[in-house]
Amino acid sequence: MVKSLAHVENWVFDLDNTLYPPECGLYQYMDERIRNFVGRLLDLPDDEAHRVQKSYFRSHGTTLAGLMADHGTDPYEYLEDVHAFPLEKLANAPRHRENLTALPGRKIIFTNADAPYAAKVLKELDLENLFDIVVDIHACDYNPKPAEAAYDTLFRMTGIDPEKSIFFEDQARNLAPAKKRGMTTVWINNGSDLGHLSGGEDHIDDETHCLAHWLDNVIETQKIQLAR
Repeated sequence: MVKSLAHVENWVFDLDNTLYPPECGLYQYMDERIRNFVGRLLDLPDDEAHRVQKSYFRSHGTTLAGLMADHGTDPYEYLEDVHAFPLEKLANAPRHRENLTALPGRKIIFTNADAPYAAKVLKELDLENLFDIVVDIHACDYNPKPAEAAYDTLFRMTGIDPEKSIFFEDQARNLAPAKKRGMTTVWINNGSDLGHLSGGEDHIDDETHCLAHWLDNVIETQKIQLAR
């Protein structure tokens, strides 16, 4: 449990299944489009395309990273294709704007997706113009979280002090490099794909099933510290 947030000057958020819950169903859209892309590219039936997709996701951090390494896939073509799905289901997502606005300091998106897709999601969530910067997969030179190089890019692009920063993420494995660098970490344990813990809990400072719930509680209980 995070006892105090008085030290926090930078609030870093993952995007998918963190700023909105998995129940919105966007992952199902994306998962299907990724499987279809793999199937077309490699001329595979659905079940084999799904196996390859998940194998790359687990071994490389993203399916894209595996496809680039083994097949020279164009990342712009891939990302444009797999993100071409409707976002209307985000209408049912919790609205964080008031609570996020109340947080002092910088607010940053750190995502394995790309900035154009992030911009569309933030617009649907009514979070436009709230974040200082989006550190995306292009900026990270296609080194996805949890690769150490992705965190190097985060700190280089933003100039933030990790010891004055907190990171929210639904995939527990992506919090380990952040904790190693000195960030406070919050695991959004909402059942998303690969969200489970492995290798212990030392890299988790706090845990919640829902970002909205965490923000409501923390802003109320630590409002004195946050106001300083």
